[in-house]
Amino acid sequence: MARDFYDVLGVSKTASLDEIKRAYRKLAAQLHPDRNPGKADVEARFKEVNRAHQVLSDPKQRALYDEFGEEGLREGFDPEQARAFRRYREQAGRGGGGGLPADFFGGGGEFVDLNDLMGNVFGRRGSPFGGARGPRRGADLESSITIDFASAVRGTTLRMQPRGPEQEPVTVRIPAGAEDGGRVRIPGQGAPGSAGGPPGDLILTVHVTPHPRFRREGDDLHLDLPVTPGEAFRGAKVKVPTAEGAVLVKLPPRSQSGQAVRVKGKGVSRKNRPPGDLYVHLLVQLPTEDGAEGAIEQLDKLIRGDVREGIAL
Repeated sequence: MARDFYDVLGVSKTASLDEIKRAYRKLAAQLHPDRNPGKADVEARFKEVNRAHQVLSDPKQRALYDEFGEEGLREGFDPEQARAFRRYREQAGRGGGGGLPADFFGGGGEFVDLNDLMGNVFGRRGSPFGGARGPRRGADLESSITIDFASAVRGTTLRMQPRGPEQEPVTVRIPAGAEDGGRVRIPGQGAPGSAGGPPGDLILTVHVTPHPRFRREGDDLHLDLPVTPGEAFRGAKVKVPTAEGAVLVKLPPRSQSGQAVRVKGKGVSRKNRPPGDLYVHLLVQLPTEDGAEGAIEQLDKLIRGDVREGIAL
């Protein structure tokens, strides 16, 4: 039996979105496959944590999960039909009879076919009440994959066997600019259809591992770039990595640590959208070796006034 998503993240059912995000970040850092190479149990737990966070950080999915459990997250699930069927069961349990009047939905006095109702509620995979059915499309299957930050920015191609090792592998194209939590649909790779119906689709949720230097905001990228005091002071040309390869960027003379330099069009490039920009945040590196004290003292003498003047809360 699948574990409760709240238990997976170690939070209460009333946890705020910030509490859920903090719990996820802590667990994801501990369980990341890069920190636990070759540990299948840890990797499985990492995927479980990702899935729980995906659902509980989305208000709509969380509401469905709270009301219906994991069944409410399945592709094709109809919450209104499910609520109607639940009311029917409650009414029948109180001796209200086995039929389901159409006015249960606000209509007139006709009766609703329970086979149709159950097919709607459970994604038209067939009815527990039996009966002949025509060709039915197979259910959509959901899975998740984890890719690195660079692959998400540039796009990548993966080989997968979504329906087990006995099936032919399929090529999955992850488009450039894929976002963490984004979904990719692969037609025809879901569950087989019944009575000659077509198969469903495979829906992949993409998880992106963080990068130690780059971060993403929309289609813009931000890079923390170490530079020497001389490079910052002179305004040197420095090599900066981008998704398309390294480029030379001219720093403004007398640059300060934390100052940002914009490199236009070198952010995330997605189909049918203008590319984002790359913002290079300079981190001036001071020497740490013994013997640098004299040079640092000389630099201090050249700074005029109080560098913290005017700072107040």
